[in-house]
Amino acid sequence: MNQLTVIGLGAADFEQMQMGVYKKIKAAKKIYVRTEDHPVIQDLKLEGIEFTSFDDVYIKHGSFGPVYEEIAQRLIEAVSQEDVMYGVPGHPLVAEQTVQHLIEADQNGQIKLVIEGGQSFLDPIFGALKIDPIEGFQLLDGTSMSIHDMNMRQHILIAQVYDSFSASEVKLTLMEKYRDDYPVTIVTAAGSSQESLRTVPLYELDQAAEINNLTTVYVPPVESDEEALRDWTTFRQIIATLRGPDGCPWDQKQTHESLKKYLLEEAHEFLAAVDAEDDFAMVEELGDVLLQVFLHAQIGEDNGYFTLEEVLASISEKMIRRHPHVFGDVTAEDAETVVANWEAIKKQEKGNVDGEPLLKNEYSPYSSLQTSYKYQKKAATVGFDWPNADEAWKKFTEEWQEFQDEIKQGNELSRTDEFGDVLFTLVNIARFYKISPEEAMLHANEKFARRFHYVEQSVAKSGKAFSDFTLEQLDSFWNEAKQIEKGE
Repeated sequence: MNQLTVIGLGAADFEQMQMGVYKKIKAAKKIYVRTEDHPVIQDLKLEGIEFTSFDDVYIKHGSFGPVYEEIAQRLIEAVSQEDVMYGVPGHPLVAEQTVQHLIEADQNGQIKLVIEGGQSFLDPIFGALKIDPIEGFQLLDGTSMSIHDMNMRQHILIAQVYDSFSASEVKLTLMEKYRDDYPVTIVTAAGSSQESLRTVPLYELDQAAEINNLTTVYVPPVESDEEALRDWTTFRQIIATLRGPDGCPWDQKQTHESLKKYLLEEAHEFLAAVDAEDDFAMVEELGDVLLQVFLHAQIGEDNGYFTLEEVLASISEKMIRRHPHVFGDVTAEDAETVVANWEAIKKQEKGNVDGEPLLKNEYSPYSSLQTSYKYQKKAATVGFDWPNADEAWKKFTEEWQEFQDEIKQGNELSRTDEFGDVLFTLVNIARFYKISPEEAMLHANEKFARRFHYVEQSVAKSGKAFSDFTLEQLDSFWNEAKQIEKGE
């Protein structure tokens, strides 16, 4: 089997090329290069060394993925005929996707691959920026990076920023976490005689004229929490500080039990924001819900019982485990199949055994409506359910009549009992129409409060007291509120 040797051309000009690399290139018979747009290529050509480049492949495709795949495939075909050397900028194992494709081919037995040295672009960049990588750094690909990749407290180097368009994409991604005028440094041709460093505010990144295929963008670490408010680590540290020795007395004394009511309140306020279709309010209220989650996780960590990482691991494992149609080989054609699979997996996880009460784990201590909904839903899984909504309506009519009878001739206990049956059947009707009774009740309460507030304002504007109005007059204010909400 012929040999494919990948060699690094270095990161700078001919003067910086390693002597061993130079000698191996001189001795090679057939040399391919990913691109001729590199400082050493012209100098090597002057010495009579011939290259076959893949620059033509870049023109064929609209993105880098297919380019790298085609280059690798061409090299695999070429080495089937003879020994081949393939030269790449920098070091072959630093930010070189074509080499990763070749490594995969080598592992699959398609080729015999040898990787030689070459100076990566990292060393001269560290020197040019005067930073120590032991402080922590990230090397990101500007063509595929996302905000989830970035650690704002480390040095960040972004490669593959080769023109104003790619610089614009990087800028927009960075702006999702960093302030618009955050200083970034454009490093071009580091280590060569043409080395250039220019620090600009982030919003000017794509306006720099010197951006080319030798450019790397450097983003320095943030210096304060205020500069990293969109970073999860910042929020976690804030909560730890509030709960710490020099933190807030209120936060320090909280327990899982004392915080229960706040989690309920914040969840309800978020649902109200959803009903109002208020995106800004949703952002704020979701933050309040998140605060409760982080507080509970911090309390667990402070007490030595569990950590936030354990919470994340638990829910991540559950999502993967309960979505085999996404992360496994199970097929689910519709939402109903997904729900059925979910319930089956859930039952298996909880180790339900024959003879165990079916409703054992369905009780919700904070909502009678939700408990009723869950009881009926669980009972339906074993066939204890009306066949259709019409039968549920008939049951409601029956229970409503029984309640009216108790109003006329019953006592307080029997009336309470029959009214509970009425509510229970209404919850069942809601379930047939895929309506959450809890959500419906929250919406009704919020709507009542909103319209009654309008009534209060109307009374106040009149300069009179509530007692000066008849019920019909107050009801007219209520109807005005309804018309305003409907835009009439």
